[in-house]
Amino acid sequence: MPDSGLDLLATGLDRFEAAVEAELDAVAAGGAVFKAVRGEYGSGKTFFARWLGEHAKRRNFAVAEIQISETETPLHKLETVYRRLTERLTTTSFPPSALRPVVDAWFYALEEDALAAGASEEILPAAVDALMTARLTEVSRHAPAFATALRGYRNAILADDEATAAAVLAWLGGQPNVAASARRAAGVRGDLDHFGALGFLQGLLTVLRDSGHRGLLVVLDEVETLQRVRSDARDKALNALRQLIDEVHSGRFPGVYLLITGTPAFYDGQQGVQRLAPLAQRLATDFTTDPRFDNPRAVQLRLPGFTLESLISLGITIRDLYATGTENSDRITSVADDAYVAELARAVSGSLGGKVGVAPRLFLKKLVSDVLDRIDQFPDFDPRQHYRLTVTSTELTDTERNLVSPDDIDLDL
Repeated sequence: MPDSGLDLLATGLDRFEAAVEAELDAVAAGGAVFKAVRGEYGSGKTFFARWLGEHAKRRNFAVAEIQISETETPLHKLETVYRRLTERLTTTSFPPSALRPVVDAWFYALEEDALAAGASEEILPAAVDALMTARLTEVSRHAPAFATALRGYRNAILADDEATAAAVLAWLGGQPNVAASARRAAGVRGDLDHFGALGFLQGLLTVLRDSGHRGLLVVLDEVETLQRVRSDARDKALNALRQLIDEVHSGRFPGVYLLITGTPAFYDGQQGVQRLAPLAQRLATDFTTDPRFDNPRAVQLRLPGFTLESLISLGITIRDLYATGTENSDRITSVADDAYVAELARAVSGSLGGKVGVAPRLFLKKLVSDVLDRIDQFPDFDPRQHYRLTVTSTELTDTERNLVSPDDIDLDL
């Protein structure tokens, strides 16, 4: 999936655009937003999150997309969620992890402010230290170790001690097992815990804002995995989610836009949100009306998923994008015309038992690699004459395979 230009591929998301733009503006002005997205597999939840991320980056937000999983990133351990956030942190200028460039930009901004206030080169380190203390006053009340670690990082940089600087920054990013010598040098102890993670997030938001970023979009993707964990871990995770929502609404995290994605079963089933009544109340949204009248300002958004018509529309968009990048543009759009793209979309979804929601990934793969690449490379290739669609079970992901029964898959069309 591309990292930019997603508006070109955003079939059906225009209904959410005005509300999303207003929410991002509110966050950029110092507010905070929580949003939940629901949709079956193939409805485009991850795509929606990345589309939102692109809109956020246009406003100079930092973005972190985190996959929730029982083993790698359990939601009930917020220290692990914070660690993944810093690992996946990205900005318009830097890919993951952008934590170090962001921290360095913050110190540079402090130096500029200190010089502008009249500090000489001799007293600059002390002036920067005083500014840092002032900017982190609120954070230090909840997470004093965050400010202490920043100071330790800067001291290591000034001493040209790269090993200690890197280790202290790793500790600041929530990494466990940082060398004891580096922690001693920075004046911090132990590893980050569940409650400390919330204070560190406050600190990170302060650093982001003061280094020129207008906000932070945090995406917690695939939270429905909570349904498959042990009941005690599930209950802790649901409560952690409730806690995060409350903290966002309380104003503790100005400049954060928190988005979660999950399946309807997670929001509506007894193994998910409904298991914790206070959480269910916070996420309650009316979906009894026609989807056309869903409220895009509501706490929970419903993605309708792909229809055959939207699949065809996406295929035509992809073909046109492909054609603009080749010397054979006219031939590609003429041989793989709209009618052929529609035929292929119907054939792929038909081969999967009509389950259009499972079809987009496979359809686009077939369209590009089996059809468009061949038209581009072979002047006499005509997909209507020389190509017969085949779909094998090995081409499906585990999730797709679980959603499509073996009887649904036509192995040779």
